[in-house]
Amino acid sequence: MIVEFSIQNFRGIKDEVVLSFIPENTDRLQDYYIIEPIEGFKLLKMGLLYGPNGSGKTTILKALDFLRDLVLEPAEKRTEELSFKPFLFDAKTPRENTFLKLTFIHNCYKYVYDLAFNQEYIVSESLSKYFTNQPTNIFKRSTHVKEKFTTIEFGQKAAINKNQKEVLEANTLWNSTVLGGYLKTNIQSVELEESITWFKQVLKPLITYKTDLLGFVSSKIEKQEIDKKLVVEFLRRADFKISDVFIETKKEVLPEELIDFMSYLKEKGKLDEDTGKTVDEKSHSVKEVLFEHKVEKDDDITLYRLPFQEESSGTQRYYQFSGLLELMLKQESVFLIDELESSLHPDLLLHFLLVFLANAKQSQLIATTHYRELLMQRDIVRHDAIWFTEKKKDGSTDLYSLADFDSTVIRKDTGSIYNAYISGKIGAIPFISDYYLDIAYNEKEEG
Repeated sequence: MIVEFSIQNFRGIKDEVVLSFIPENTDRLQDYYIIEPIEGFKLLKMGLLYGPNGSGKTTILKALDFLRDLVLEPAEKRTEELSFKPFLFDAKTPRENTFLKLTFIHNCYKYVYDLAFNQEYIVSESLSKYFTNQPTNIFKRSTHVKEKFTTIEFGQKAAINKNQKEVLEANTLWNSTVLGGYLKTNIQSVELEESITWFKQVLKPLITYKTDLLGFVSSKIEKQEIDKKLVVEFLRRADFKISDVFIETKKEVLPEELIDFMSYLKEKGKLDEDTGKTVDEKSHSVKEVLFEHKVEKDDDITLYRLPFQEESSGTQRYYQFSGLLELMLKQESVFLIDELESSLHPDLLLHFLLVFLANAKQSQLIATTHYRELLMQRDIVRHDAIWFTEKKKDGSTDLYSLADFDSTVIRKDTGSIYNAYISGKIGAIPFISDYYLDIAYNEKEEG
């Protein structure tokens, strides 16, 4: 679970912003929003980000996704640059370091992971673990720029001997993290292992409106890692009139041009064994997802199977989201979703959020959205779970919570959050100018 995430000098973010899941001191909707990963330590299970296009909502998610990649996909060569941009609308920030700091909880322990870096190398890095509410240093890393060499100092509770330390330093390039270096070594560390596991198994990659989750969800259903019955139940409750889902394997003949090209690659030894067999067979196996619809007519019920591609975009999206929902209810997960409402009817989006809030016990959802009407649902909205991004005068992103506003702006009993938002009292809305254009046209003179 994420406790806090801070970002500085990353893409459109210049000054430090902090996304926090520490709840306000209120009992409001606690059964829906509050999880307790450590006894006596409460966290919010959801954060929704609002704001106009270009205000930095997605950047918050991309920063977290970038940190995940930085840990799990370490550089292979020390000449590789880190694939990000600092804040560019300033003379100084392109030459200054970027800072990311993540506080998370895993296996009932709180960790603080702190990074400073630029496009060439990791400047500094540290990991702390809380024992009995006291932070204990696990490691501190520094980079010697001239030699392009990493040194790591471990705390007393890290249980790393001298030889293991030297191996880890050798595998931690100046442009990769210590956690990334640990992935390349054959040493054991409880704290490093737990941190890697959290980034790999709990924090999921960023999902955008372009992300196709069909193969991911269907594969997990086939492997019984996602309960198909529950997915079908989600679809049924969402009123799609779908009674079952089938995943079938069929053979498809490959075009002759593709076979010739693949044969050439096979001769050159550039195809793996399974792909090579496909060339010999001149066909390959494909998965087809079919939805069973129950149609009633004159007291008779007829079942029809419709291919996934023939379903509406909303049905396709909700099938994929139903798979994600099943994972969030079953195992510890943190999902990042950009443009949550994409292809979904507002009632479906509301249904998705309600199922998550009412049933998830150990997962978090962080999403961007333009679905303003959700703010009218006072019975399901907590102020500390709603965040806004806004462009400041210098072009950088500001991030703030609905909980930051007092009763003069939002009356917590009868006031409308929606009305305050659309009227501009909360900010984070686009300021659109007059739509009449004063355009001068040059007309050719006659004669």
